Amino acid sequence: MQEYTTLEISVGIKERDSVVLDFVYEKYFYQISAFIKKNSGSDEDAQDVYQDAILVIYQKLAKENLIIDSSFNTYLYSVCRLIWLKKLEKRKNEKTFFADSENFINIDGEIEDWYELNERYQLYQEHFKKLSFNCQKILELFLARIPLKEIARILGLKSEVYVKKRKHNCKEKLIENIKKDPKFNSLNIIGHKLVNESFKS
Repeated sequence: MQEYTTLEISVGIKERDSVVLDFVYEKYFYQISAFIKKNSGSDEDAQDVYQDAILVIYQKLAKENLIIDSSFNTYLYSVCRLIWLKKLEKRKNEKTFFADSENFINIDGEIEDWYELNERYQLYQEHFKKLSFNCQKILELFLARIPLKEIARILGLKSEVYVKKRKHNCKEKLIENIKKDPKFNSLNIIGHKLVNESFKS
């Protein structure tokens, strides 16, 4: 197996290079899996945590020009460790001691912020996809800044006033469904804030 430096891995993840991503998975996933399973987790939990960590690292590399000073192995393990701790907290797992299988470093708070943001977005997407087709299209077009009159024409609806009313009802339905989800309280967010900022009229 070809080896990569931390810098080469960082560039590969930022560019979504499948060869580098495959290398990282094959080289390091077993360590993440072993750690998760030693600490109240399953194989599925390990896959979820690993994918969440790679996504967060990609976002940090793409948007903040992250420079990883440690080995990539240590950095990835540290991000996965933090994410798994957050997941255990949300499951109300009282276990606070971690059986660490690798060295880890303290990760800055922005990693946690990115992870929480992704969790919120996933909750939003999960309930958005459960809306009716018309509701989804109205909200998608509104977010794309299409004028209400044009939305009415595209969807064959009778008037701008009707579109505005439907948009409001769809948004409120989305908020209601999100707030009913058991995951909502664990995200420590205000329901309307999750959606309202995007759908201001």
